[in-house]
Formats: sequence, structure tokens, C-alpha cells
Amino acid sequence: MAYYFYLKAFHLIFVITWFAGLFYIPRLFVYQIEAFHKPSPDKEILGKQLKIMAKRLWFIITWPSAILALLFGLSLFFLNPALLNQDWMQVKIVFVVILFIYHFRTHHFFKQLQNDEVKKTSSFMRLWNEGATFILFAVIFLVILKNAFNWIWGVIGIFVLGVLIMLGYKVYKNIRAKNPGA
Repeated sequence: MAYYFYLKAFHLIFVITWFAGLFYIPRLFVYQIEAFHKPSPDKEILGKQLKIMAKRLWFIITWPSAILALLFGLSLFFLNPALLNQDWMQVKIVFVVILFIYHFRTHHFFKQLQNDEVKKTSSFMRLWNEGATFILFAVIFLVILKNAFNWIWGVIGIFVLGVLIMLGYKVYKNIRAKNPGA
């Protein structure tokens, strides 16, 4: 049964690389949207390079990591089906479903930007960038505490973090408005 821990390690590795992609891709979206509004030739040069970077990140790191994290996670359930009876795991599965919804929505934004369809603002993408962080907080608290009730403290922490992020974003936006080069 030692291979169970190897599978668990691979699951965790691919969860980490999946989140790395989900943390970085919206930041590339911010840059793509801002480049779209620049004058030529900057718009074309930056736009082309940012599309390449986003495509490589999305299809070489993020998508494969999501699939492998899911496969290794399912293999853990197969080897230890009792996990599915634990309350904390059931709540974690809900957050994983939310994470996949976030992933698919991010893929939708990716396809739009690859086709030069700018339908969201860079401010929206800065906020969207925090979505994966909130999900990560909830899942980490669940996995560490292994308690479907105590994770609520983690969610309270997520909301506090969300308020702090929003305040930080407003301060950053004010600084940028006063000093566009910042």
C-alpha cells in the first residue's frame, strides 16, 4: 500500500502546478487587455507575445495539471473509498467542483482573448485572479483540519482576506490613478 502515498504525492504536486497556472493566467489576461488598448506597434507586439505565453501556460501546464490532479485524486478514492464517507471530504469535493467551474470560466476568457475579443476590463481580471486563492484557502483548511465544521473558520479567514484584497486593490487603483507609471 506504499504506492498510495506516491499517488497522494503526485496528486498534491499536480494540484500545486494547477493552482500555479490558475494564479498566473489571469495576470496574463490583465496584461493582454492592457496591451489591447495600447497604440500600434506596441499593441501588436505585446499582444502576440502575451498570447503565446498564455497559450503555453494554459495548455502545457494548467490543463495537464488539472487533468492529472483529478486522475490521481480519483485513484486515491478508488484505493480508499472510505474517504467519500467523511464529511470534510464531501465539502472538499464541492470546492473541487467550484474550482473546475472557475477553471472552465477561465478557459472561456482565454479563448476570447486568443481571438482578440476583449469583453472584460483589466480591473475585472485583477479581481478574477483572486478566485483561485479563495478556493485554495477553503480546501487547505478542510484537508488540514479534516473537519467539515471547523473549516468555517477558514472560510471566515477567506472573507477577511477578500476584504483585505479589495481594500488593497482600491489603494493600488488610487495609486495608479495618481501615478500611471506605478
